[in-house]
Amino acid sequence: MEQIIANGLYLGAQYALIALGLTLIFSLMNVLNFAHGQMYVFGGFVTYTVVVQLGLPFIVGLFASAVVLAIMGAAIEKFLFAPVVRRSKRDESTMLLAAGVAFFLDAVILLFFGEKQRGVPKIVNGVLNLDMRIIMPYDRILIGVLAILLIVAFIAFMNYSRTGRAMRALAQDKMAAQLMGVNVSRYSMIGFALGAMLAGLVGGLLVTITGVNLGMGGPTSVKAFLMIMIGGAGVISGAIAGGFILGMMESVGLTVLSAYGDITYLVIFASLMVFLAVRPQGLMGKPWG
Repeated sequence: MEQIIANGLYLGAQYALIALGLTLIFSLMNVLNFAHGQMYVFGGFVTYTVVVQLGLPFIVGLFASAVVLAIMGAAIEKFLFAPVVRRSKRDESTMLLAAGVAFFLDAVILLFFGEKQRGVPKIVNGVLNLDMRIIMPYDRILIGVLAILLIVAFIAFMNYSRTGRAMRALAQDKMAAQLMGVNVSRYSMIGFALGAMLAGLVGGLLVTITGVNLGMGGPTSVKAFLMIMIGGAGVISGAIAGGFILGMMESVGLTVLSAYGDITYLVIFASLMVFLAVRPQGLMGKPWG
């Protein structure tokens, strides 16, 4: 049981960080960013390039992933999503654009990094062994702690910084925020950049554990959507809760259901369908949006 909880917390921390970026973009712009998983993969490849090919420290690679993905997110919002949102009143337009961005990033990743699995050497060696009840490599513990610290830093930024408060106001009521002097275009771009940066940071963190490859983008986006559906679309606390719930469900499923084959996500999807039929707005979402 202790091992299942430890694995669930480790998975939940990284999943919550992925979901935070996606739900931030959705809450600010009402855009489902289908390219979120590809941004995660791109961030992993940036860290791999800086650490393995350039021989620089891991922290430099992680910083590079954050900067590159923030710039990428800002450019995508300013030159692609902002004009579409401004000119089109149909939600399908942004959905199709997001899908197009996902395919484009897949092509870019294939062109620059190839389709092979890439990884970064362990940043910490050794294994924690607590009387055989909990066995966890130190690098996973470090990555989990860093993910939790990033979540705490994000929450503090959104609650106490001027930019964070402006984005919260924009998410709650765009018209009222405009009347109060909030620059919608500016803070939408900052929010998209921050969401993309979070995806890149998770990719940079996990390239040391699982590695990255071209095919990870789609499944990562699906998991991110699962999390915000569980917690409630556009709700930051819901994204965190959804991440940890999915992490626990996956940990329990991989342990308990392993004897029945690879059916963990079949059970998770079935449970989610039943849950959404009962509470379609998610755990922390409101029926009116």
